[in-house]
Amino acid sequence: MLWSGEMREPKAGMSLPQTVCNEPAVAASTLVFTEGPVVDANGSVYFSDILNNRILRRAPDGAVQVFRQPSRRTNGQTFDRQGRLLHCEGAEFGEGGGRRITRTNLQTGKYEILTDRTERSDGRTVRYNSPNDICVDGRDRIYFTDPCYGDRSRMEMDIEGVYRIDPSGRVTRILAQPAIQRPNGIAVTQDGRTLYVVDSCPVPGGNRKIWAFDLDDAGNASGQRLVYDFAPGRGGDGMRLDVEGNLYVAAGVLTPRGLHETADVPPGVYVITPHGELLGRIPVYEDLITNCAFGGADGCDLYITAGKTLYRTRVKKPGQVAFPAWKPAPS
Repeated sequence: MLWSGEMREPKAGMSLPQTVCNEPAVAASTLVFTEGPVVDANGSVYFSDILNNRILRRAPDGAVQVFRQPSRRTNGQTFDRQGRLLHCEGAEFGEGGGRRITRTNLQTGKYEILTDRTERSDGRTVRYNSPNDICVDGRDRIYFTDPCYGDRSRMEMDIEGVYRIDPSGRVTRILAQPAIQRPNGIAVTQDGRTLYVVDSCPVPGGNRKIWAFDLDDAGNASGQRLVYDFAPGRGGDGMRLDVEGNLYVAAGVLTPRGLHETADVPPGVYVITPHGELLGRIPVYEDLITNCAFGGADGCDLYITAGKTLYRTRVKKPGQVAFPAWKPAPS
């Protein structure tokens, strides 16, 4: 599947000011159910096609190849500071989910499990629910969310939490109920001081919120505060940060999927300041918009996964990422 070149013009409604983004999203590839985009130093985009149980790689020339199949229902992905690809292997959209966090060294091909079990409150070791999204701070600490959006009878614990993996390999649960209901997207500042979590609970009255937390030197969370609330519409899914600390949140829906959500939040990437001011929306008129990632030599390409499509647009500020290092744009 090659780059289509088709322009998807934004419809009437809120859009981003020219200081943030001045291009509509362009369809890059058409697939089945896209998620987990991440861009390497060479401009290749790795992203999940969850229903087909595979990870795809889109080369800079537009050629798309299967990177891994089966992907064990991989959802969110990111790079660590060494350029190794981290995967949230979930348990949604079919059998064969890994329910674990894994890592691939793209240089050597080495594939390894970082964690596949946690402890319940009674001390029993159990499998994760369905690891969903993942991020890495400037100290190479990994943070990931573990909700359950699928068959809840398969849960081995009554906790839907946020976890930290230290460089030593130690895994610690840092957030759970009642602080959050169902954690989804996650992002962390590269100074390791602030963690953002999308709390998206698809039941009537459930949270549709973005929370911010302070992180101490050990990576423990405190100081919970509300950044933004999407209720009563579909809340956020995946999320990224730019270098100024603004959040880019994939959220909204064209057609509500039940009584738990409305069409009040149209689909797109919502750009929100750390203080909760909505700067605007990059419209993407396809269900379901799921995630986004920065790429390009200068870090100002924004790739967006939505439904059966991988989109691309340009933004004014580069992404805040652990890897790769962006090249300054020509003056």
